[in-house]
Amino acid sequence: MNRWLTISSLFINYFVFAILLNSVGIVILQVQESYAVTKTAASTLEAFKDLPIAITSFFVASFLVRLGYKRTMLAALAAIGLVCLLMPQVPKFWMTQMLFAATGICFGLVKVSVFASLTLVTRDRREHVSMMSFLEAFFMVGVLSNYFIFSAFIDNQPGSTSWLNVYYVLAALSAFALVLLLRVELNESSLTTETNKPFAEEFAEMLKLAIQPLVLIFIICAFLFVLIEQSFMTWLPTFNKNAWNMTNSLSVQMTSILGAALALGRFAGGIMFRYIDWFKVLAAGLILAAVLLVISLRMSAQMSAQVSGDQVIATWGQAPLAAYLFPLIGLCIAAIYPAINSAVLSALPSRQHAPMAGLIVVFSALGGTTGSMLTGLLFQNYGGQTAFYATLIPIAALIAALYLFKRKTDEIAASRELTPAQ
Repeated sequence: MNRWLTISSLFINYFVFAILLNSVGIVILQVQESYAVTKTAASTLEAFKDLPIAITSFFVASFLVRLGYKRTMLAALAAIGLVCLLMPQVPKFWMTQMLFAATGICFGLVKVSVFASLTLVTRDRREHVSMMSFLEAFFMVGVLSNYFIFSAFIDNQPGSTSWLNVYYVLAALSAFALVLLLRVELNESSLTTETNKPFAEEFAEMLKLAIQPLVLIFIICAFLFVLIEQSFMTWLPTFNKNAWNMTNSLSVQMTSILGAALALGRFAGGIMFRYIDWFKVLAAGLILAAVLLVISLRMSAQMSAQVSGDQVIATWGQAPLAAYLFPLIGLCIAAIYPAINSAVLSALPSRQHAPMAGLIVVFSALGGTTGSMLTGLLFQNYGGQTAFYATLIPIAALIAALYLFKRKTDEIAASRELTPAQ
């Protein structure tokens, strides 16, 4: 097979869903005006996205090998393309909820398939770590593109639904990804010997995997990280609008700084991990993120008090310094997710990669939903400042969890080195 064409196809599949998944913060901002829904009601979009991801991954991952990775991804791309075409035709809040439910189901299938397929297209652990880092970095490029794609369709008119036309573009992108995948040969023959087990046995093995000490600690790390990340990504557009009285389109565009910071941080992490212990990089990044959070929120409180209520900020040049500083938190936390994903997958045999990928998706989704809904609740009742200050708690907890995860992975690595001599 053409290895690099296959890798490109996997990356493009991930890119499509990066845009759809991470548009939730933008859509939350838009539906509040287009459909006159409250912040609490709008925050349910995160649950409509993440809970289907968790449910799909939990029940499908254990027998995804039987379905076939390529067939699974083709079905998911076709389904999401059709739903995107329906969005502008049915301009209702319930249709938006259905879109994110479909996005969640399809992404659950695609993410597990892509993660498991990396084993088929990489040669060794070193290349696997590198490819995982670049995959997640490319995902963030999709997130970054998302802000500019959506803002191009926002006209800043109250009640307007012109932004829904963006879904025609996303349907076309899904079709392109599907055609590219059709041209790819994904050699899954090495996995056929593992498809004979009954579903109940395969599902039971995934549950047993979930209670291994290494996996339990990983689950805590993944849950806390995504909780933190999604709190920022989902609610930053709304925070930009409320804190600075920005136009909707500028609020969305400025959130692109967060996406760019996350992408750059993951590329940089892939390089740093070759020379510096990954735990030191991640712990230092989290501490720096906490410091940056406190500084930027204090600046935000001071500067927002100076902004006149009737002064609308419509251009990048009018935006205050804190609006540029806050999203740089993404640079500090970016490397965490690919690092822990690669660490746990590399510690397990390849036959367990599909169910492990399923667990990654499940608890990432649950973390995302929890973070978004908690932040939305705090945002509505106590304001954006309090909502974002609250993220200092999971940041501290994540540092402790990463320390335990590092110790466990070191123990497994040491036992592997001793095995041949025994």
